[in-house]
Amino acid sequence: MQKQIEFYENKLSYEMDPSDLWDALENNEKVVALDTRQAFGYEKEHIPTAINIPHREMKEESTKHLDKSKTYVCYCDGIGCNASTKGALKMAKLGFKVKELMGGIEWWKFDGYATEGSKPFEGAKMACAC
Repeated sequence: MQKQIEFYENKLSYEMDPSDLWDALENNEKVVALDTRQAFGYEKEHIPTAINIPHREMKEESTKHLDKSKTYVCYCDGIGCNASTKGALKMAKLGFKVKELMGGIEWWKFDGYATEGSKPFEGAKMACAC
């Protein structure tokens, strides 16, 4: 039983689902959505507030402006893409706290959340009340 508990605790420390990310962003937690796809994918559509650093470009120089006190939630297209895994690994090696978004942007939209970009998906929108 203890091994199972440890397995699931570890799993949850490395990934989150779209509703977890939505809640974290809505509650202004120290979390950043990080799109690890190439720029043209990000420009087409991305999670609101997300930043884009393609996993192929992740180096000390390209990440030096980022706040290491935040958790970076890496995402890509979805389960048929491993750019988020590659990005999370590189970010961890660079000393950042990371998690991977389960299902990527496809599950984000599947759960009904909006995207931004040149071809956005209309869904639940994040809004600041300040």
